[in-house]
Formats: sequence, structure tokens, C-alpha cells
Amino acid sequence: MTYLKAAMLLLSLSIFSTLANNKTESLAPELAIFTPYLGTWQADFNTEKGESSIQDVSKWQRVLNGKAIRTTHSINEGEYGGESMIFYDRKKQSLVFYYFTTAGFYTKGVMKVLSPTQFVAYEDVTGSQEGITKVKSTSEFKDQQFVVSTSYLKKGEWTKPEVRTYYRSNKDVKFK
Repeated sequence: MTYLKAAMLLLSLSIFSTLANNKTESLAPELAIFTPYLGTWQADFNTEKGESSIQDVSKWQRVLNGKAIRTTHSINEGEYGGESMIFYDRKKQSLVFYYFTTAGFYTKGVMKVLSPTQFVAYEDVTGSQEGITKVKSTSEFKDQQFVVSTSYLKKGEWTKPEVRTYYRSNKDVKFK
């Protein structure tokens, strides 16, 4: 009889634990598009022959009980990096974010979901030493990787889009 009670207790605790984990791992419905992005990623930039290689390591995390996404990233193990918070602003009825950098500038922006696998981000930049005032990037998750295409409004003109493909990584985001 004691064995049966112990087995039932263990089964009940196991079911409760599974339900609790599923609840704590969920995201707010407005953030659901980011579910496949959770985890660590890296992209190796295309560089000209003879130029140093550039690698971006990015980590996407569920935070604030699933009400926000925190991203951190570092380029070349801390030469440059940044951190974002993405959340749903009920008043604006929009996904919004703030991005802070090791270079001393920051951005604030909005995101629009284009499809279940694609979104676009529009950013206003404050404090860029390079003359960048706006950023537009489109991200698409496909085949267990994501592709980001980014253009910058620099000194009044939009740059040609830069395209990067991110794939799963075991590397760490590093800041100096």
C-alpha cells in the first residue's frame, strides 16, 4: 500500500512539474513569433578578402514571466555588443523594443509581424558617432536558422542591405 501511495505521489508531482514548466516557458501571445529564436545563435559576416573576420553571437531569452524577450549579442568576443528588451505595448498596440550598446548609442523601435516566420523592425537611433539615424531590418526564420537583412539611414542616405544568416551556437555572448 505504501508503494502505491508513493508511486501516485511521484506521478502527481511529475504531472504538476510538467504543467508548471509548460506554463513558465510560454510567451505572451504577442511574442509567440519569437519562440523559435530563443537560444544562442551566431553569424559569420561576409568580409572582403584580406579583412579581419567578424562574428556575431546572439542570445535570445524569455524574461519577465514571458512578457518580454531579452537579447544580448557581442561581436568578436566583446569588441562591440548590445542588449535589447522586446515587449508588447498595449497602449500602442505594437511590439516595441529598446536597444543599448557598448558604443554609447541606443535605439528605440517598433516591430511588425509580416507572417508567422517573418518580422520587420524600424529603429530610431540616438547618439551614433557614425551618423546613423534610422535602421530597418527584416528577419525570417526558416530551416532552423534565421536571416536578417539590415539597412541604415546614414548621413541622409539608406545603405545597401547587409544580409546575415544566424545558426545555432554553443558560444557565449561576451562583453569586455
